[in-house]
Amino acid sequence: MPSRTGLATALCCLFVFCTAFALAQPPAANQMPSVIQVPAEAQASPHFDATAATNAYLAQIPADKTARSDAYFEGGYWMILWDFLYGVVIALLLLNLRWSARMRDLSERVTRFKPVHTFVYWLQYLVLTSILVFPLTVYEDYFREHKYGLATQTFGPWIGDQMKELGVNLVLGGLLAMLLFGVVRRLSRTWWIWGAVVTILFLIFTVLISPVYIVPIFNKVTRLNDPKIVDPILSMARANGIPAKDVFEIDASRQTTRMSANVSGFAHTMRITLNDNLLRRGSPEEIQAVMGHEMGHYVMNHIYKSIMFLSIVTVLAFVYLRWSLDWALQRWGEKWQIRSVGDTAVLPLVVLLVAIFGFVITPVMNTSTRTQEYEADMFGLNTSRQPDGFAQAAIHLGEYRKMNPGPIEEWIFFDHPSGRNRIYAAMRWKAENLKLFTGQ
Repeated sequence: MPSRTGLATALCCLFVFCTAFALAQPPAANQMPSVIQVPAEAQASPHFDATAATNAYLAQIPADKTARSDAYFEGGYWMILWDFLYGVVIALLLLNLRWSARMRDLSERVTRFKPVHTFVYWLQYLVLTSILVFPLTVYEDYFREHKYGLATQTFGPWIGDQMKELGVNLVLGGLLAMLLFGVVRRLSRTWWIWGAVVTILFLIFTVLISPVYIVPIFNKVTRLNDPKIVDPILSMARANGIPAKDVFEIDASRQTTRMSANVSGFAHTMRITLNDNLLRRGSPEEIQAVMGHEMGHYVMNHIYKSIMFLSIVTVLAFVYLRWSLDWALQRWGEKWQIRSVGDTAVLPLVVLLVAIFGFVITPVMNTSTRTQEYEADMFGLNTSRQPDGFAQAAIHLGEYRKMNPGPIEEWIFFDHPSGRNRIYAAMRWKAENLKLFTGQ
């Protein structure tokens, strides 16, 4: 089942990555059962009870694994806060020490051609913020992942991937920066309207090219040729009017132990992909359940709906930026040596304001994604007819997601339904379709 697809990140295009050297620690094992083990309470019978079946599945998870995944996921709540505060500090540092203005001045000395000037500024900004954010990045994305047994890379290959991401961000971020600052300079009164339009189009462009041109930079994507796996998946696809001729595999095990699959791109670049961890550890029933979920995203047009939703968010963000930038520049623009909204030195302020906006609407963004994931869950159950495979997939996802959160906790922090709710949905579906399993 897909992790978050990354569309909100593409919207801002303000990624920061880093480089350094350190000693790597070997990843700890963090595996849960990888075969279908249907507990007695979850087996089809005239007295089948969805709640009892759900509790029986949850009882299969060892207590130490539950504590481990809860600690990892709850620690992520704090990481959201620390990421936000760390970003705020960096933005204020660049503004109050006038580093941003100095980078602007250096860019102007390099060239008077505005697009190149903007790109030179972006290059400086990206390198400097990458260095400043390095301590948090290396802890969060490397040491913490290894601590909880979710990473497989040693430090050298991890740094290699970070450098690749830095290169992608340099190109895509630089392109977006040149486009947006060009809009602001030429359309000073309506820049926020046209800036939103450009950002939305850039978002669509990024989603379109990602499966074919970006994902292969980091992982090898190949067609899956195992008939035992592919044939049931393609049969489900044909039954639901999905014009899929191939199923793709990605070698995610070179980076992580997580099992996942995703639907990415749209139109002719749409791909349904499962990672090699799922192939290695998942049962055929689990794989079919997961891929039925992915087909739900396609049939219910979730990519297009996500783009429309993010388009609305983008417009609201630019309305907010128009007001907040004017207000902030009137108060501190002279102190920060920022001449206008069209001055590249304004970028840290833009990042700061967007970070505040994104932090505040986190529950809204999570709820939007979580709703689509639940819809895809229901589609996947009806398509694959593998409720026990679906329950097993939820248990595997519980290696890094809290299985049994409170309702408010789930609303704020979860971009997927919780493990308990997903297993209960599968067992409820099974309860309503018992004759499929009893033969009566």
